[in-house]
Amino acid sequence: MSHVGVPRGTVRKRRSLALLTTGVLTIPVLAGCSSGSEETSRGVPQDIAPAARQAVSDGSTVNWAVDALPATFNAFQADADSATTRITGALLPSLFPMDASGQPKLNPDYLESAKIIEREPKQVVLYKLNQQAVWSDGREIGAPDFVAQWRALRGKDSAFWTARNSGYERIEKIERGADDLQVRVTFSKPYADWRSLFSPLYPKEITGSPDAFNDGARTTLKNTAGPFVLRSVSKAKGTVTLARNPRWWGDKAKLDTLVFRAVAAGDRTQALADGTVDVADIDASTADRIALARRDRGNNGQPLAHGPGSETTPAAALRSWALAHGSDEEAAEIAQAAREKNRKAVVAYTAEQKGLRDFVVRKSLEPAYTQLALNGESGPLADDRVRRAVARALDREELARTVLGPLGLPAKPLGSHLALAGQPGYKDGSGALGDQNTEEAQALLADAGWTRGGAVQPPKDTKAGSEAEKKGAEGDAPGTAEDADKEAAEGAKGDKEAKSEKAENEKAESEKAENEKAESEKKAEQGGEAEKAEKKTERDAEDSTAEGEKAEREKADRASEDSAASRDEGLYIVGQDNKPGAHAPAHAVSTGGVSAVHVLAPARTAAAQSAALLRQAGALGEDGAVAAQDKQPGGAAGAYAPVGTAAPAPAAAKGQLGKDGKALTLRFVLPSGPGSQSLRSVGDKIAVMLEKIGIGTEIIKVPDESYFKDHVASGAYDLALYSWPATAYPATDGRPIYAKPEPATDGSLLVEQNYTRVGTDHIDQLFDQAAAELDEKAARELMKQADARIWAAAGSIPLFQRPQLVAVDKKLANVGAFGFAAPRYQDIGFKNRQAAGSPADRKK
Repeated sequence: MSHVGVPRGTVRKRRSLALLTTGVLTIPVLAGCSSGSEETSRGVPQDIAPAARQAVSDGSTVNWAVDALPATFNAFQADADSATTRITGALLPSLFPMDASGQPKLNPDYLESAKIIEREPKQVVLYKLNQQAVWSDGREIGAPDFVAQWRALRGKDSAFWTARNSGYERIEKIERGADDLQVRVTFSKPYADWRSLFSPLYPKEITGSPDAFNDGARTTLKNTAGPFVLRSVSKAKGTVTLARNPRWWGDKAKLDTLVFRAVAAGDRTQALADGTVDVADIDASTADRIALARRDRGNNGQPLAHGPGSETTPAAALRSWALAHGSDEEAAEIAQAAREKNRKAVVAYTAEQKGLRDFVVRKSLEPAYTQLALNGESGPLADDRVRRAVARALDREELARTVLGPLGLPAKPLGSHLALAGQPGYKDGSGALGDQNTEEAQALLADAGWTRGGAVQPPKDTKAGSEAEKKGAEGDAPGTAEDADKEAAEGAKGDKEAKSEKAENEKAESEKAENEKAESEKKAEQGGEAEKAEKKTERDAEDSTAEGEKAEREKADRASEDSAASRDEGLYIVGQDNKPGAHAPAHAVSTGGVSAVHVLAPARTAAAQSAALLRQAGALGEDGAVAAQDKQPGGAAGAYAPVGTAAPAPAAAKGQLGKDGKALTLRFVLPSGPGSQSLRSVGDKIAVMLEKIGIGTEIIKVPDESYFKDHVASGAYDLALYSWPATAYPATDGRPIYAKPEPATDGSLLVEQNYTRVGTDHIDQLFDQAAAELDEKAARELMKQADARIWAAAGSIPLFQRPQLVAVDKKLANVGAFGFAAPRYQDIGFKNRQAAGSPADRKK
């Protein structure tokens, strides 16, 4: 199952994409800044119910859930996705698939050997092909296939619509070796990641012409070379069916057919329960359902203690029965309908639980990691000190526990941008940035000019003759810092009073009008007591002001409580009444301290909002979006604030930080779909952590389908959570992800997928050096140096490796949570002891 927050079309295509990069920093030597070591890192093992081939029966069919039918079978096109990768893995040659430790490993089904045979004057790699390797049409796999793929992907012929060409542009020529089974590849300049090339390998019939490459391979693959062949594609049924390859020379596939079936994430529980699929990536809630189903196996038909109606108390059940059988016919009809609806829900839930008993949950860590992205193009995060303050405020261990702890997986934060725990070259480089430290984060913000009173102070460049200046000139004494603070406090108080008066309802206003009328009549009748009445009116006004301030404090307390509750309960639904949303600047200060504000996007639906939402949102634009932050200047170099910098007071106690009259508020964009609950939980916790150092967050929840394209990729965010897949080739795949964007002729930035829009020349140089370093140990050291500098710049904060939960029929072997490793499709099947029973005869 693909996940929201994973860029579409990035699996095995990272070398075409750019992601998080960081600003130029002058920092201490970072190669030694680490809190871990390569030797001590351990990955989580895969969970696939391994079994020897002789213990797996021949025959039967397995249905495997995918998110959707692949848009293309060409893995080198921009819209290739996880389904493309999954299906082509069973059909096409992969010369160096990743093993369980995340290393590229020679595949003996296609290669006898592959190695560098010359380094000077140019790098030469010699491939010796398995002499039995043939395409499904019977033709030998050979040099013509390598040549055609190189020419299609090297980037010199624009007629080929390719998404990536990294590595292929370094090839100078490809020749036949001593015989037809040898392919000799000469590089124009050294290329360390040469093993990443020619995987998957397509036949020359596809890569030999633009038409076949661009269009032909999108809908079918007539010539393949894997343990399976493509039998059919049914858009109506949402299936891609593979069958055994009769020309396959390797271990014979155990399954007769392998069906990939499109099943949406929200439909997978039902699909598993009714036997539509045998293997499916699932979320934590479905995993819980399966665990409960297996636990309840021996309940002897007793009602389930969970699911619909399980929380109904005896008193509530009795009340429902009484209403359903009472004399009030209308109430009885309503109660009977509710009871019938609940009965049907219980029956359906019980049936689902019975079907789920046949499954187990295989779990490991997915070869992908979730990160917090900080958009440094403009606004407060353009200042590297603010980015580092955000990073230093995060308790990454707590965030990892939030997602991984309940699943029984190791809840350890990730320490590298360029490798995952257990991979060669992994080393925790987070020490280059520093551990979580609230005081240091506050000091960084203070050094960047964000102070407690900054949100209510006018900009320093206020023009002469402005209203603020005129008001100051009317004072009795010259302005001092203390006077300014008093004036700011009085101004804030005035704002409170004005807001309180504006919040008076119509009834109060009517009563006030009647009182004023009565008072006027009283003064007309008692002219001799005018002075006394005037004094009474003044006292009443003072009492009214005091009451207004008290009411405003109560409102602020409620707003703070509502904000905290909102992080637990999720989404505010915008547009529930007919009150127009007020237009206010994004830096309006909440009287109750910093709050994380939740807004449902698209923001244009916020034209009508309730007064309670406006009070908590603080300030929304006319279209419901937060006003854009002004771009802040870049900060001084250095990983830490200067010694002696005073840290601002805790925001929770003394209010949100600001500068030049603008509050420090960041737009935090999160997906709103049902499959993104874990991301939202992490986002809410991050908002609370930032609140402690005086940073406010405007949490904007958007539809899953628009999350990445319309918000992250377009740069319409300050903070965002999303994931990137692991790679065995960080020098190649990591460079575009952390490369420094280049300005375009129209003034924009050429960012590819470099979504934080910042980068450094030094990081680029380290990637280039590593890509050309043929000594693997030396190349890994260069990558560790690059990772340390990426950490220090704080544009991308790795949080944790993503969990991998896979529901699998308990009778299946060699399939489940694969971790780093690529599946061996030919080994998947039902265990022998069940071969004579239901699996072979199961209705699929």
